[in-house]
Amino acid sequence: MKNLNVQVFADGADIEQMKSAYQNKEVDGFTTNPSLMAKAGVTDYKKFAEEAVKAIPDASISFEVFGDDMETMEKEAQIIKTFGENVFVKIPVVNTKGESMIPLIKKLSEQDIKLNVTAVYTIEQVQEIVAAVKPGVETYVSVFAGRIADTGVDPMPLMRGSVKVCRQKEGVKLLWASCRELYNVIQADEIGCDIITCPGDVVKKIKNIGRDINELSVDTVKGFAKDIQSSGLSLL
Repeated sequence: MKNLNVQVFADGADIEQMKSAYQNKEVDGFTTNPSLMAKAGVTDYKKFAEEAVKAIPDASISFEVFGDDMETMEKEAQIIKTFGENVFVKIPVVNTKGESMIPLIKKLSEQDIKLNVTAVYTIEQVQEIVAAVKPGVETYVSVFAGRIADTGVDPMPLMRGSVKVCRQKEGVKLLWASCRELYNVIQADEIGCDIITCPGDVVKKIKNIGRDINELSVDTVKGFAKDIQSSGLSLL
């Protein structure tokens, strides 16, 4: 993966794209969420998950609960964990009412369930998650750096601080979520982030890391020339 220390996960729910990325060793793991599943046209959650794990038996895959209360989330988490040894259960740090899911996170972690705690935006949330999980149980803390940047706020101070907090407990890994561009992969790698999730268009650009930018002017103009030819437009 271009000598990167950060692991690159593909973020999506298109089963064929997931299979291709796994077979071609384009990424180190996979994450999904309800929005991505809806976009991909998934109609049967269990069938989709079972097909994904069968095709991808030895790379991390995260599946998210759909419930909005602790009781429902716990029941769904118990189902999701049975999908495979490589499966992480995604639990949001809060529900739609803003209620903390930390008690549930703590309870599931005590049962040795691998978690991907999602929708994280503050250092206080990171600290609460790390304090709640059981040492040695694999846990991802997914901080939505890209969405923070979308508000005009630099996410880097939070991400650097989160790296330090996550290092305090064995088994905890910091995940840079909502990647917007390839340079985010470099940023995540430089600060010591463990994982970054990337959409398909960014995954395709990983091969560009290390390219000589002096080549880009010619490549760009060649692209213009190709589009001019196919468009049929002319000035003369």
